[in-house]
Parts: sequence; structure tokens; C-alpha cells
Amino acid sequence: MVDGQQRLTTLTLLLAAIRDHLVASGQEATPDRIDEQYLINKWEPGQPTKLLPTSADREAYLAVIRRVPAAERQSRVKEAYHRFQTKLVELDVAAAQPDCEGMGLTVKNVESTVLSGLSLVAVTASEEDNAFRIFESLNNTGLKLTQADLLKNYLFMRLGDRGQQVYESTWRPLEKRLSSDELELLFWLDVLSDDDRARRADTFERQQRRLSKLSTVDQLEREVGRIAKLGELLETVLRPSSEADPEVRRHLSRIVAWGVTAAYPVVLELLRRREAQTATSVQVADALTVLESYLVRRVVTATATTVLNRILAQAVEPVHDAEVPAEGLRTYLSGGRRHFATDAQVRDAVHHVPFYLQGRASQRKLILMWLDEGLGSKEHVDSKGLTIEHVMPQSLSAEWRKALEGEIEPGADVDEMHRQALHTLGNLTLTGYNSEMSNGVFAVKRPRLQHSGLLMNQSIADQESWGPEQIAHRADTLAEEIITLWPGPDESLMVRSGDQTSEMWRTAAMIISAIPAGRWTTCDAVATLVGTDAVLLDSHLATTGIREAYRVIQSGGTIPDRSEWMDSARKIEPKQLLEADGVRFDASGHAAPEQEMSVEDLALECGITVPETAAERFEAQLSQHQEPSTVEAVHRLMNHWAMRGWVQYGTGASVTAFFMADANGDHIWPIALSPTGKVEVVFQYLARREPFTDEELRKELRLRFNSAPGVDLEDRPRPGFLASSLSNEAVFDDEVDGSIDN
Repeated sequence: MVDGQQRLTTLTLLLAAIRDHLVASGQEATPDRIDEQYLINKWEPGQPTKLLPTSADREAYLAVIRRVPAAERQSRVKEAYHRFQTKLVELDVAAAQPDCEGMGLTVKNVESTVLSGLSLVAVTASEEDNAFRIFESLNNTGLKLTQADLLKNYLFMRLGDRGQQVYESTWRPLEKRLSSDELELLFWLDVLSDDDRARRADTFERQQRRLSKLSTVDQLEREVGRIAKLGELLETVLRPSSEADPEVRRHLSRIVAWGVTAAYPVVLELLRRREAQTATSVQVADALTVLESYLVRRVVTATATTVLNRILAQAVEPVHDAEVPAEGLRTYLSGGRRHFATDAQVRDAVHHVPFYLQGRASQRKLILMWLDEGLGSKEHVDSKGLTIEHVMPQSLSAEWRKALEGEIEPGADVDEMHRQALHTLGNLTLTGYNSEMSNGVFAVKRPRLQHSGLLMNQSIADQESWGPEQIAHRADTLAEEIITLWPGPDESLMVRSGDQTSEMWRTAAMIISAIPAGRWTTCDAVATLVGTDAVLLDSHLATTGIREAYRVIQSGGTIPDRSEWMDSARKIEPKQLLEADGVRFDASGHAAPEQEMSVEDLALECGITVPETAAERFEAQLSQHQEPSTVEAVHRLMNHWAMRGWVQYGTGASVTAFFMADANGDHIWPIALSPTGKVEVVFQYLARREPFTDEELRKELRLRFNSAPGVDLEDRPRPGFLASSLSNEAVFDDEVDGSIDN
């Protein structure tokens, strides 16, 4: 039984309760009628009941059906049975009341309804069908089926009579180790190690295809054993506290905290090798250091995350084949275009890359925490209360501006220096006093930093003042610590290129070069994968010699007016090049829509994992650019807004959240929130929609917004404020709330 287990279990417990109630109340002499028709198999000892649960509730279930006391502790099965018993007694009592004549519901009515209302539907899926999607569409109530549920049922259906033994000895212990979601992750990681382009949504289909090649029960049983062993290793990864070796445990904890599940296949292969005694714990820890170095250096140097999943999935084979795992992994990551940042790139990046805007907020915080640990601090500091602090603040007060003027060269621009150094690593630290220090001058911050339990803060407090010189010096110090803690690639194996194009444009070039002949795509699609603006990408392609750039055209399939896109040697028009590729055009010059490659098509072709919906992309971008407190505040605003409207998401590469509302039958969106942190109030748009065609009403709305702390909207068409202001709970007080309701 693949689907409906919950319903059938509940119904059979109800029938058992009806059976016992009828016997106890003298309405039936024996339990035989219900037992033999619906509950037990009288002549089949191996299958004692018509429904036999395959979960830990089996003992309690059998006790109820057999009418014997259960040995095990209280369970949900017994709770359900006793609840039904109580309700049936209440029915009999109610039916006996004089004022209920002709209106009472009897126990017999309930039994008849259960039996006459029960329908069973058999769905037979062919090999070409996606069984997971079929059952997801059918199962719209109760707990949703997971791909792990389907795979389990497929396996035990094929195991036949051996299934019970395999379940008790192997599968049930696996289910005790891992949750349902973790089981699904396990099966996906197993597929990913063989096919680096496998999507999690296709896990069941891929596993079923592989298992269908196993023809005997013995082969299937060995496969279940292999999966169970892999599950033991995954449990160690997910819960590193069970790992005996302290260095391996430390690195596993860091990999889990980093939050990139695509790294798990490499980690599982390392643990598998240790279990097979082809690698020691020391060698596993060394290889995990290489993996950690690769991930950290990518964030420090602002390397795009596109194709990271594919790079890590393909790392399993070199780790498997190498005599020394760390050497195999380092050699693999150093080769090709895998962008393992060199020491020189790290030293340069700490001065120029806006570290505060790179990667996920949680990953930036982890790097700073690990850097402080690397200084040898013996004092434990609770990381939960720490946030990233700009020593030189994001907003310069008059006092800060005056102090900085004394730190820069005569004639230098304070604002330009501030813009360039603000988000760099040298100006960032961790503190539990972010709100207290805020944009206070260095003399105010210094005592707090001096008494901090973090060594990196104490070194900042050793400075008499804070400006570009101190920021640069600290950046150099941190760069050397990064290089020491996280060793770099084998530079002799790295691709040498004179191309100074940024990582973003290299990624764009890689995606475009992967478009097959006879297909076309749009700037929007490529920009979504690259993580940039479509207009910016369009301008870049117009002046860049990417050979296949002619395959990137406008939405709807029209050719952009870009003379620079012509083949410079042959002066061939883009349309001619596309037609030579096999792209068809209609009479009006539009490329065939069936030959277009969507974002999903491009991602699959390039091995890039992208969020499936605009909402998921917004969430990913918001987490990448904002502190956890801001992300939480944005979620609060969205929940707040749900009482009066809905959120709609843009289709661009950088996904904007539009806060929509219904006003006099028309849709308006007063607020637009960008994941990069700006909240716009679009008076320009509101002025064309009722009721805000009234200028006085727009003015009142602006004043109400400005009553919130941290908000100061100017009288302009699209004024804005920082999303971080939403972290202040006073923003959500009644007075500001009324600006929307009214």
C-alpha cells in the first residue's frame, strides 16, 4: 500500500472499537463478524491482520486487533482506539435521550458509513511515468508522500516474502537514524554521486531506474544494506557529535554549519573510505580542510556560486581514486576552471571585495568566527548573540566624518574612501553589542571591543584611531591568517589566462557557450543564472567577443539591434548565424518558441542548481545580502502584510518583492522591497491609482511612514529606506500600521 496507509489504519482502529463496543454492550454476541470480514486473516499466520503496519506502531496495533493488552508504552494507536471507544459510548448515551427521538446517530450508522463510504483506487504507473508526481497530485490531505516513502514501497514490493526480515533487520534501524527529510536527502546524495546533474525532484525516478536493473531478491537485499550503511555515514555528517575523532568532528561541524548539501557526497566518500580502511582519520581531516578552504576562499574572493554543485559532485571520483584523498581533492579543485582562489587573489580581495555583501550572511559570520578561533582564543563566546559589526559605520555621523578627515591624505574624498572600504573584511568584526555601538565614534566603540571575549576585537581596540590605514593593515593581517588556516590550490595546475573579466562574466560566457546549435535564449534567462541585471548583461554582450552571443536574443524571439554582435570577420547578421544553426523564424522575424531555452533548460545544461520559483530566488538573494535580523524582519513584514494583501515577485535576475493590495477593485503596490536592502515607496505609481490620486493622501502616507524609526522619505517619486530599519520592532507599532489600513 503506497498511499492511504493513514486512512486505512484509522478506519480499522474505528472498526475494532465498534466491534468491542457492540460486544461489550450486548448488541452482538461475538466479535467474529467484524473480525473475519474486515480485521483478521484467520488462515494466514504470516499475515495475521488484513492491514499490517510497517512502523514502530505494529505491536500496539496488533494488540488492539487481537483484543489483548499491549506490552509497549502508550502510543498514538492506543490513543486513537480509546478516543473512538469514548465517542461510541457518547453516541449510545445521546441516542437514549428522549428529546433525540429520530435524530440520534447510532453506532450501527457509523459502521455502515465506514464500510459503504470506503473506496480503493489502484493506480499502475509505467516505467515512463513519474510516480512521485502522480502520488503528490493525488495526496492532497494528510502527510505528503516523500520520494523516500515511494522508494521504500518500491523496494519492499519487490522483496516479497523477504521484506519483513529486511525491514526489521535493516530498514527500521535506518528510519530510526534519519528523519523522512533526511532519508530523501540520503537517496538524492546517492544519485548525485553517480550523476552530477541529478535534481532532487527526480530522486525516486532515478533510483527506481537503477534498482530495476537488479533482478534477484538477494541483489535487492544487498542494495538495502548498502543504503543503510550510507545512512549511518550521513547520520555522522548531520550529527557530528557522534564522531570519535576530534579533528574530523570539528570539520564535519563546520561543513554542516556552512549549509551546502552539495558538499555532502565528497564528505560521505571520505567517511566511506575510512570505514573501508583505505584512509585514516588524519587523512579524512586533511581532505575536509581542503574542502573547507575551497568554500571559504570562494566567498572571500567573491567567486560566483553558479556551477558549485556540479563541481563538488564531480569531486567524488578523484577522492575515490586518489591514494591520498586530500591530494586527489586538491589536484581536482586546482585544475580546470574551478576557481580555487590563490594566495595572491586572497591578498587582493580583502582590500577590494565588499565581503559584507558576499555569500550568505551565515557564511560570512562563520568565517569571522573561525578567524577568531584561529587566533587561539581560550575563552568560549556564544556565537548565537553575535552579529557582524562595521567598525567604521555604514552611516557617517558628523563626528565620524571629522575623525576620518584627519586620517586621510589632504584633498582625499571621505565619502569615496568610506564607499571603498566600508564592506571590506578589514572593517568588519563580530559583536554582541551591535545596537549599542551602532554608528558611535571609535572612542565609544573602543572600550566595548577591548573587553570583548573575541581576540580580533581586542586587536582592533589596540588602535588609537580607525581609518583607511588601520583597515588596510587589518585586512593584510586577516589575509595572512586566511592563507594559513585554509591552504590554497596547487597553482602549477591552474589555468593561466590573460582574461581579466570578472567571475560573473566568466560564468555568463560559460552559460552562453553551452547553448547548443539550433537553440536560443534570452538575456533575462542568462542574467537570472548569473545573478545580474538583464540590461547590464545586454550591454556587456554588445561589446564582448563571445562567439555564441548571437544565440542570446530578446524575449519573444526578436533580434536585438546590436551591430556589434555581427561576426567581425565575415559581417554576418545574427539572424543568418541562427538560421545556419537551425533556428527557424516566422514571417515576422520571431524565432521558433519551441527552440527557446528557459532558465531551467540552461541550468540543466550547465549543471547549475537554481531555485524553482521567484519566491525561492528572492529568499536566497535576501539571505545572501542581509543579516539574519533583517531577513527575520522582512518575513515579519510579509506576515504582517498577509492580513491586508499579498506579495508578488518580479521576474528579473534580482527578484523584487512587490507588496500588493486591492483598492477599490484595482491592484496597487505601495511598497517594493529589493533583496539588496532597499525598500521603495512608489508614490509615482500610486499617483495613478485610487485612492492615492489625491495628493494630500499621498502626503499623509509619506508622513506616516516617516513616523517610524529609521525611515525618512523625501518628497520624491520613489523615495526609499533600508530594509535593516525593519529590524526595529517600533516600525510595526499601531501608528505606522495605520498608514496602510487607512
